[in-house]
Amino acid sequence: MENMSQEVGTMLRQKGLTLGIIESATGGLISHLITDIPGSSDYFKGSITSYSNQAKVNLVDVKQETLDKFGAVSPQVAEEMANGGRQVLDVDICLADTGIAGPGGATGKKPVGLFYLSLSHKDGTYSRKINLNGNREQNKKKAAEAVLLWLKEYLSDLK
Repeated sequence: MENMSQEVGTMLRQKGLTLGIIESATGGLISHLITDIPGSSDYFKGSITSYSNQAKVNLVDVKQETLDKFGAVSPQVAEEMANGGRQVLDVDICLADTGIAGPGGATGKKPVGLFYLSLSHKDGTYSRKINLNGNREQNKKKAAEAVLLWLKEYLSDLK
């Protein structure tokens, strides 16, 4: 993972872009991986761990109506987290995640290991669904890896 964080950092620095992160299910792990790289303060501006629905609404402008209609673990909430975070943290790109790390928290329609990742940039806000099947620690780690890999791919394609 250190290589991925290093590569992402190099790409952000080369493109002159800043990064922010809004985390829920990963609980700060993505931010930890980014800040493990010396010099990350050149591009990483901050993060918010909006674990509760109240924090999502109060800190990153997720709409209560969106939570009520779709639930916290949904592409709509992930996108509102990333978009709101981009504004609140005043960054070029913001990543977000919401999910069910386990072992509890699952519902009939939303199993343990379901995560929604989001990336927001001036060109748009996007989400991805991933299904993981590890334990809590493994699911958090795999979700963090997935969003950083997505960021790397996005930055590679960005002109």
